[in-house]
Amino acid sequence: MNNLWLIITGVSVFLILNLLYYIGMRGFIKENLGKKWLSLWGNKVYFWQSSIFVSTAGTIIIVYMLR
Repeated sequence: MNNLWLIITGVSVFLILNLLYYIGMRGFIKENLGKKWLSLWGNKVYFWQSSIFVSTAGTIIIVYMLR
């Protein structure tokens, strides 16, 4: 049961961090690089790759501190 709560917490933290990163960076990119920057497929891949990396690192840090 303890492992189930750890997994649920980890997934929840990951999704919340990913959403916050998406909201913050999407506005930043639109202001600085223009709306067309995210319409290119290669740029989308780079954006989501960085989003997953930041969310994973943040999740590991937060779950480690909670544990």
